Amino acid sequence: MPRTITPERLDSLFRPRSVALVGAANKSMFSQIAYRNLVEFGMAEQTYLVNRRGAETHGRQTFTSCRDIGQPVDVAYLMVPQAGTLGALSDAAAAGIRNAVILSSGYGEAGEVGRRAEAELVAHAEALDMVLLGPNHLGFANFADRKPVVSVPGLPQRAGSVALLSQSGASSAAMLDFAKMSGSELSYLVTLGNEAMITAGHVLDYLVDDEATRAVAIFMETIRDPGTFRRAARRAAAAGKAVVVLKAGSSELSARTAAAHTGALVGDDRTIDAVFADLGVIRVDSIEDMLITAGAAARLGRLARPGVGVVSISGGACDIIADRAEDHAMRLPELAERTRTAVAEAMPSYGTVQNPLDITGAAIIDPGLWPKTIAALSSDPSIGVVMAVSGLPWEREEGPYRAQAYVNAIGAGIEQAAVPVVYVNQVMQPITEYTREVLAEGRIPFAITGLRQAVSALSKLAWWSQATTGAGAEPSPVTVPPAGDRQGAWSEDAARKLLSDAGIPVVPAALARSADEAARAAAEFGEPVAVKLVSPEVLHKSDIGGVRLGVAGEAAVREAYEAVTSAAKSVPGARVEGALVSPMRGNALELLVGVVADPQWGPMLAVALGGIFVEVLKDSALAPLPVSAGRAEEMLRGLRGAALLDGARGTKPADVPALAQVIARVSDLAHALGADLESLEINPLRVDGSVIEALDAVVTWKEK
Repeated sequence: MPRTITPERLDSLFRPRSVALVGAANKSMFSQIAYRNLVEFGMAEQTYLVNRRGAETHGRQTFTSCRDIGQPVDVAYLMVPQAGTLGALSDAAAAGIRNAVILSSGYGEAGEVGRRAEAELVAHAEALDMVLLGPNHLGFANFADRKPVVSVPGLPQRAGSVALLSQSGASSAAMLDFAKMSGSELSYLVTLGNEAMITAGHVLDYLVDDEATRAVAIFMETIRDPGTFRRAARRAAAAGKAVVVLKAGSSELSARTAAAHTGALVGDDRTIDAVFADLGVIRVDSIEDMLITAGAAARLGRLARPGVGVVSISGGACDIIADRAEDHAMRLPELAERTRTAVAEAMPSYGTVQNPLDITGAAIIDPGLWPKTIAALSSDPSIGVVMAVSGLPWEREEGPYRAQAYVNAIGAGIEQAAVPVVYVNQVMQPITEYTREVLAEGRIPFAITGLRQAVSALSKLAWWSQATTGAGAEPSPVTVPPAGDRQGAWSEDAARKLLSDAGIPVVPAALARSADEAARAAAEFGEPVAVKLVSPEVLHKSDIGGVRLGVAGEAAVREAYEAVTSAAKSVPGARVEGALVSPMRGNALELLVGVVADPQWGPMLAVALGGIFVEVLKDSALAPLPVSAGRAEEMLRGLRGAALLDGARGTKPADVPALAQVIARVSDLAHALGADLESLEINPLRVDGSVIEALDAVVTWKEK
């Protein structure tokens, strides 16, 4: 969906000076809510009501068309039926309006007829030089500049620093409520609908430059414009603005549901995971985690170190945090010796110095324990953020809050701390006006309610801080054949030469064109040997009997040559180049390393443990190209069977850094081959300690 929709072009949409409500009607709930929002946010005088009959609406006179308004208008909010939308667009354009927000449904989500109507809608808007948000959505609200153009009730009057984008308009009201309840105040709410023209990527790109927005939360069922989203996500990472995504469609049922609801094709979920990891996009699986994580990212920004320190008045909370930290891969580092000394000096004699740190009930008698221990943990060289776990009220009490002294003590610790500190309540509860008053008195800017929620948010923030620091992978130069040769069907012999020329180790082999040559090659290698058919048309040789393993003796080698070359007769049109003869290798760890072009995201590198681990356990890792050696090692360590790399059950440990270098070289080769490459597969890549060899390879090219 490549269209020139720049952040500058979207400025008049998201910061409108005036709005026309087209299709305004007293009986329309959408009209009632949209008008009420505009009035409550002080835009009554800049709002014009358009009703084609000119009927009084919402207690005001109306215009029969946008052309009758006679004043500059930035946005037309179209609440007309689908049949009248094209005419309403033309009328708005004739009045000089360049932005339209379209609520009508029945477009891309309604099957082939709806898709044709949506294409016609977009073409009409482009011809009018208009930009569309929607259709099939509820509008947007810019809380920072107090510009609500949305039919969602109960908008917050307080602006924050988290922008919320949602492809689901109906779900946005619930998300808005939770954002208010959790203290994750919003800078924007943008419902996206079908994204016929303006996509999530365009809005994200706009928000990267928005001063009021520090993090972006997105609920999406599909990524309709991968190129724009990828560029915007990279810009957000460079700007230090976290992007937190709740992406539906991880199950087959939810993918079908999304398609029925919005016409969205959700894409392969494992590919989406890999792309998000490459872009530094935080993926979550609930609305609550999406908004709490985005709120934490907006408040805290990048963490200097991934370790989390915990100071708690509850030993039970420490136990729960330790368990959840394991679930979420959150690092609770051992304390450095100087940290232990500083903590021990503050703690009572019966306290245990460790992380998580239970400061015990002694803190009730001596609240000064809080600032001393918080400051000590914050100075630890492995810790980038500290959780201070205590209680918070949400219902107003008679008189001052009884535990205000402890809140104030934590606030004092925050002021002394060398790294960010998050106040954490043990259970999930609303952050009410009373809660804010208590926090404000303690000079505490930020709190998370719920231990699991805090662990999830901070672990993901720590990952994001590391993943978005530094430059991305830069591929190394690789020798590749001329573009004119990168076509047609290639045999294994040609594929082996491609790998070898690129610096990827392959098992020694000789191409034999007769039984005599096969016997001589076997004698030179030493028996036993493997004998494999070489034919460009036969990629899966073992399926037709084109492979013989463990062949020993001259007569057996000759017979094997004749057998594998004769097997090609079962494949119509198969050309026989001969047979590859190579020395047999003993048992060792085997991997599959391959590259295939994803239709949305381009070339993807896959790494998997071979044998049953690929076919049965589906134990593999994906990443978009290019892949560095460091990223390759992360992929290997992320496999469920990663223990095999370290020599599980008496096997020889793999030289993982050397293996990662080979995998990165495969990525470099695929990257250098560019759009000509359809797929490249090494199966197996044999790993015997530091001896790494490709035993078989398949290369296919896109048709030119």
